[in-house]
Amino acid sequence: MPEISAGLAIVLLLILGAEFVNGWTDAPNAIATVVSTRSLSPRQAVLMAAVLNLLGVFSGTAVASTIGKGIIDPKAVDLITVGGAMVGIILWSSFAARWGIPTSESHALVSGLAGAGWATAGPGVLLWAGWQKVLLGLVFSTFLGFGGGVILMSAVYWVFRRAVPGKVRGLFRGLQILSSAFMAYSHGSNDGQKFMGAFTLALVLGGVLPTFEIPAWVIFLCAGVMALGTMTGGWEIMKTMGMKVTKLATHQGFAAEMAAASTIEFASRMGIPLSTTHTISTAIMGVGSARRVSSVRWGVTGELITAWILTFPICAGISWLVVKVMRYIL
Repeated sequence: MPEISAGLAIVLLLILGAEFVNGWTDAPNAIATVVSTRSLSPRQAVLMAAVLNLLGVFSGTAVASTIGKGIIDPKAVDLITVGGAMVGIILWSSFAARWGIPTSESHALVSGLAGAGWATAGPGVLLWAGWQKVLLGLVFSTFLGFGGGVILMSAVYWVFRRAVPGKVRGLFRGLQILSSAFMAYSHGSNDGQKFMGAFTLALVLGGVLPTFEIPAWVIFLCAGVMALGTMTGGWEIMKTMGMKVTKLATHQGFAAEMAAASTIEFASRMGIPLSTTHTISTAIMGVGSARRVSSVRWGVTGELITAWILTFPICAGISWLVVKVMRYIL
């Protein structure tokens, strides 16, 4: 095995740092509703999310391949490019998490790679095939998430329209634990893979791997780091997602999680990197809107949308600047 240089070691640590932040800031989205409805305690939910995220990472590598060789041209970049992208992700996501803003690590990663790649080799470094999947992911997470939430919630209302409320709550308390587990698993299957792609790209650029093939040890390492990040919790983000967007009962939490998780799993099998944050957020909005449009706190929703939009230019800008500064220094 080729020797790992100091520069490669630093970049790999930065990628693992970004993966940790991903588990810390994104994983709470998977369990926000199950905590807000009190189907599970925060400690139980975090432990479940850590385990299911870990299992989800092992479900495939299609998304990792899109990130590692489909967003920017691997032949036109170097380790400084990848390292600069990770710095942008860590800084922006940590800042947003401090204020309870659930940003998207997916958006942060692709925009960070774009900004760093642009600083390295100009706009020609961007690969349209990969960006088509990114744009498709935006459509999936917005319309399938929201629409799925509306449809599933409407179906639940119709099926249980004559049921006794107390029995419905008891039934969906158990079902929501299953839907939350599915959401955590799907988060790992999509988000967990993204940094595996960046890690493998760095190994190729550093001369450790001859071609872009994801080794088993990379999967284990990235999955484990994300699980550790998940176990640290993201309590402010959990509060925003589970309580501030709309008030959720157990049947509503179930519908939101099933809509979001199904959308994410479908995207993962197609190698589409989409935002799990975006998807569960729009699903929660859809569930709230199925009851009545006014039940959604659209002011909070507007703040979330603003954060999603800002992620692209901010992460791209930070990554671009970091790469330019590093090249000037070195």
